[in-house]
Amino acid sequence: MSVLPARLAAARDEVRAQPTHDDRTLALLGTALGVCFTVCFLTGLLSHIIQHPPGWFTWPARPAGLYRVTQGVHVATGLASVPLLLAKLWAAGPRLLDEPVVRSVAHGLERLSLVPLVGGSLFLVASGTANLSGWYPWPFSFPPAHYAAAWVTVGALVVHVAARASTTREALRRPDPARPASPSLSRRGFLGAVGAAAGLVTVVTVGQTVGPLRRLAALAPRRPDVGPQGLPVNKTARAAGIDPSAGDHRYRLEVAGRVATPLSLSLVDLRSMPQHAARLPIACVEGWSASATWEGVPVRDLLALAGAPADAEVTVRSLQQGGSYSSSELNHVQAADADTLLALTIGGEPLHRDHGFPVRLIGPNRPGVQQTKWVHRLEVR
Repeated sequence: MSVLPARLAAARDEVRAQPTHDDRTLALLGTALGVCFTVCFLTGLLSHIIQHPPGWFTWPARPAGLYRVTQGVHVATGLASVPLLLAKLWAAGPRLLDEPVVRSVAHGLERLSLVPLVGGSLFLVASGTANLSGWYPWPFSFPPAHYAAAWVTVGALVVHVAARASTTREALRRPDPARPASPSLSRRGFLGAVGAAAGLVTVVTVGQTVGPLRRLAALAPRRPDVGPQGLPVNKTARAAGIDPSAGDHRYRLEVAGRVATPLSLSLVDLRSMPQHAARLPIACVEGWSASATWEGVPVRDLLALAGAPADAEVTVRSLQQGGSYSSSELNHVQAADADTLLALTIGGEPLHRDHGFPVRLIGPNRPGVQQTKWVHRLEVR
């Protein structure tokens, strides 16, 4: 016996009969959303492993622009998921009133999975979008919370997909029945609007890393050509607590650790060494990227001068006062690459203080947070 009032039950049944709420619509939206979530999860997982590498993982230095692609895809699929998720929740909404509440073990499992799936999805898209804008209205650290929520959400998604697999497969295979003309929105119109919204969100943001679409990037959190020396800045020298006199005669670059001859080099010493130029991107975890021509001393030249072993790995320390990214790691592949530089200039000009003057790390195929600014020490392992 129904526990819903007769008029509410009748309204629910009327809404469910509309093509925008039927099994086929839900299957199509679910498939699109599942693809976006899967790609977003995998590229986000890759980014996390790159920044916190386990012992078995070595991220290569080539191709130089690979990270800008994977992280750009991560952000683009995350943003495209927003209209898809809202549409799926709206289309599936009437089913929350289905009776009985639980019809079988599989149905109960599907219902239970909705709690972490919906909650986790909303948290991921909301926190991810806020992070792109540099807005953190919460007391916790974004990266670990976002990472943990991604695993919970994907786990719930796997359970949900398994429980709905036969229904989804049947809905996609079954011929679409002819329907009488109706004043309500058609499935084709509804899905077309959702697809257009997802496409529009992508087009007006992805220009922050895809050059040909840069003029269309009206909603991109960053314009990759705006900032000192034509590059954006996430953290200024002032925000990092950098002493304004950091580049004067007192500056020394230390090379220490597993070396035969520890080094202490002044800025004049670094400038007098053979310089190498490379055109490399800064690819930020927020999805924007921009390329520039950097010139400086290859890290491998400094390691050779100090007598470091061929398989040396390096911790790069910044003058930055505290913070999560005041140091970064170079694995042995990155440290040995000719284009991994301690840069002194950008586009032929001395580095702007906000870009890391007097010395910054720049290397191929690295997240922007690992392109350490205001470098003062290399610790060789």
